[in-house]
Amino acid sequence: MHNIQEKILKLMDTQDISGFSLRKIAEKIDETQGSPQKIKHHLDQLAKKGFIKIDQTNNHIERIISGLNADSNFISLPILGSANCGQALTFADNHVEGYLKVTKTILGDLINNIKNLFVLKAVGSSMTRANVFENNIEDGDYVIVEKTNKQVNDGEYVVSVIDGVANIKKIFFDNKNQQVVLVSESNQDISPIYIHKEDLDSYMIAGKVVRVMKKPDDLSDFMNAGAIDILKDLGPMSDEEHDYYMNL
Repeated sequence: MHNIQEKILKLMDTQDISGFSLRKIAEKIDETQGSPQKIKHHLDQLAKKGFIKIDQTNNHIERIISGLNADSNFISLPILGSANCGQALTFADNHVEGYLKVTKTILGDLINNIKNLFVLKAVGSSMTRANVFENNIEDGDYVIVEKTNKQVNDGEYVVSVIDGVANIKKIFFDNKNQQVVLVSESNQDISPIYIHKEDLDSYMIAGKVVRVMKKPDDLSDFMNAGAIDILKDLGPMSDEEHDYYMNL
C-alpha cells in the first residue's frame, strides 16, 4: 500500500474527514507538495480496494475496518510479510505489504473478529505435516492469523516472535520443566525451540493460525517441474539427496 494511503487510513482512525477539502486532508497528513488531486487519486484507490466508502451525494467518507464492506461479499486482509516455517524471518507488525482478498464465507465465524486478522506468506517446508483444519502449511501458502491476547492452547499453531523475527510453529507447554516448546512438523529433522518461563519476556505470540489458503495446484505443479529440471542438472544422486533437494 502507498504510504499516502496508509496516512489517510490512520487519519480516519481518529478523525472524520468527510467535511475536509482535499487540501485540508493533505495538510493533516503532511503531504502538501503537489496537486490536491494526488489526494483524490489515493482516496479513489482506497475505495477500490474496499477500505473506505465514498458517498458523493452526501459528501461522506466512511472507514471500513480491515476491508470489511457490508455492500460487498469480499474482504481484504492485510499481508504483513512472511513467516518462515523453519528459521525465523523478519516480521513487521502494522507494516502492510499488500492485501489478500477472500469472500466472507471462507472466514465463517472469524468475520466477527475481522479487525484482529492478518495474513503472512509461509516460507520453507518445516510445517508440511501440520494439520490446520486438514490443511498442511507449505512454502508459498498464505496463512491467516488471528491476533489474540488470550492464552493459546496446547498443540495450537502459532506465529511466534523471538528477538523481533517470526516463524510458524506448533506450541506445547511443558509445565513439569517450566518451559514452552515450539515444534516443527515435517519430514525433516528440525530441532524444537525451548523457552524457559523466566525468559518469556523475549518471546511473543503474534497470533494463532486459523486458516491456510493453499497455493493453486497448477502453480505447485509448475514449481515441481522447475525443481525436476534443476535436479537433472545436478546429475546422479542418492534417494536421500533427491528427497532433500525436493523438500528445500
